[in-house]
Amino acid sequence: MRKLKTILKRKSGRASGKLTVRHKGGGHKRFLRKLDFKRDKENVTAEIGAVEYDPNRNANIALLLYSDGERRYILSPEGLSVGDKVVSSSTASLSPGNSLPLSAVPVGTSIHNIEITPGKGGQLVKGAGAEAVVHGRETYYVLVKLPSGEIRRFDPKARATIGQVGNVDYRLEKVGKAGRTRRRGIRPTVRGVAQHPGAHPHGGGEGRSGVGLKHPKTYRGKSAVGRTRKRAKYSSELIISRRKAGKHQRLI
Repeated sequence: MRKLKTILKRKSGRASGKLTVRHKGGGHKRFLRKLDFKRDKENVTAEIGAVEYDPNRNANIALLLYSDGERRYILSPEGLSVGDKVVSSSTASLSPGNSLPLSAVPVGTSIHNIEITPGKGGQLVKGAGAEAVVHGRETYYVLVKLPSGEIRRFDPKARATIGQVGNVDYRLEKVGKAGRTRRRGIRPTVRGVAQHPGAHPHGGGEGRSGVGLKHPKTYRGKSAVGRTRKRAKYSSELIISRRKAGKHQRLI
């Protein structure tokens, strides 16, 4: 849909001309699809008009044709096909693509596109094949088990979409050649140990030196492994069970 697409201006990982994100540049021209993550058009049924490819994400998107003539894009969940009906409502059925507040979703239901702040729009579980599960309920919160294994508290008024995000086989896809990655706008990544010491903390040394006794660092010198989470992060009190620790975190 022409009204839902705009040309995506490339910034190549720069802010105000200064490089802030490495390994970005080039790539094919893209259109930015405007997606409806809020699902705030309540109690109006929409038909799936098409399931389309989106170059800006690994999941496919579905075009909603509302009965009042409006059109919107949403993430396409697994099992949704052209001609199906979806709706955003607190009394909607548990069919893939329907959007409900977490207070209305039964325990054990698969969900995606979860809001952290009610009304802000979905921020979690939006990648291809991702799904979270409603784990339980507390007095003032709904417990959700995220794909990482973390169990987290959410506001019951926060919305979520039923089902698993589509394009489940994306993780099995093979890129095949370097040129395809370049067309995605991703430039080559050089290992830190292969650089000179002025460019990376891991650089320098004779021959294949490796990281050695140095604590692994980012190219800016910050710690790259271990406990890097902020001590006073706002969401800490909302986390019931942390995700499984990575290899480096278990060693520390």
